[in-house]
Amino acid sequence: MIPKNKTRTATSISLDGMEVEFDGGETIYEVAKRSAKKVPTLCHDPRLEAFGACRLCVVEIEGMPNPVAACTTPATSGMAVKTCTEAIEKHRRTLLELIASENRENEVSELRGHSSQELKTLLDDYGVQKDRFAGRQSGISNKADDNPFILRDYDLCISCYRCVRVCAEQEGDHAITMINRGFEKQITTEFDGNLKESACTFCGQCVQTCPTGALGDRKAMRSESLPGGTEKTRTVCPYCGVGCSMDLLTKEDRLVGVQPAIDGPANEGALCIKGQFAFDFVQHEDRLKTPLARGKDGELHEVDWDTALDLAASGFRKVIEKHGRHAVYGVASGRAPHEAAYTMQKFIRAGFGTNQIDNCSRA
Repeated sequence: MIPKNKTRTATSISLDGMEVEFDGGETIYEVAKRSAKKVPTLCHDPRLEAFGACRLCVVEIEGMPNPVAACTTPATSGMAVKTCTEAIEKHRRTLLELIASENRENEVSELRGHSSQELKTLLDDYGVQKDRFAGRQSGISNKADDNPFILRDYDLCISCYRCVRVCAEQEGDHAITMINRGFEKQITTEFDGNLKESACTFCGQCVQTCPTGALGDRKAMRSESLPGGTEKTRTVCPYCGVGCSMDLLTKEDRLVGVQPAIDGPANEGALCIKGQFAFDFVQHEDRLKTPLARGKDGELHEVDWDTALDLAASGFRKVIEKHGRHAVYGVASGRAPHEAAYTMQKFIRAGFGTNQIDNCSRA
């Protein structure tokens, strides 16, 4: 911020009467957000090019006859911007009432996706009358799409284009698009088919950016009826070496879902299909909980850890004595924590004196 007694520089604007510096290329919305000004939006995703579809972020600029979209208007030296006038707030409330009246449901589970509560939060903040413009509704759900990962509940779609844009701009897949106009407008795939028949890679980016829950995480939604609130725990995906940040969703002691960290330095809100959806093994009934050793009968039997480690050490010694240290080859599991991967490579390199160590996730 610039002190009030300081003159406006070539890189500052007046934002609700306060002098604010900006960097070249910043939009009014970016400057306002950085300055802790509350400018609502439903079509904005910081990872995507500005689009200006929802018109909720409109602001007044001195000398301009009509409000402009803050997300698509570059900050220009000397601008005098008002973000929260009575007329602007009335405009935003009316837009939200139109959106709310068109949607079949405005309150959905937070398990649907990272951004699924954005519309509900704005409706609550503005005290919106949800039936003021009741009438015809758009969107045709494709709940019959039998893929196991993504729910396509387009009755909740508000045509913000975030899913279409993230699929194209972030992933480069162009698996979904918009067809028709007006109340017939619809998100769909090529030839209006199912996702499994399209170019979709099931990365889940469309799910996580959707502000209404029209696209939902089917695997996480399985646990909607479980008691208790949902907790998020930040961690790093163990599947490969990229180091994608992610949030684990838990209810009590049960892992119910995964969401990418939008602020993750390595992935910026992206995950592959494994990082996003492949977590069922954590609580699978067939997961080993005790060591197993093969007995004289040829079958595997439960043993204690001391017995298992002694058997493994004996086997390694026999191999090295007969074939040398390079006969040992280690493969770390992509489903193990990073600490386990580090310990594994240390064990192979320092313990056996060989560099023959790899990870099952390395392509």
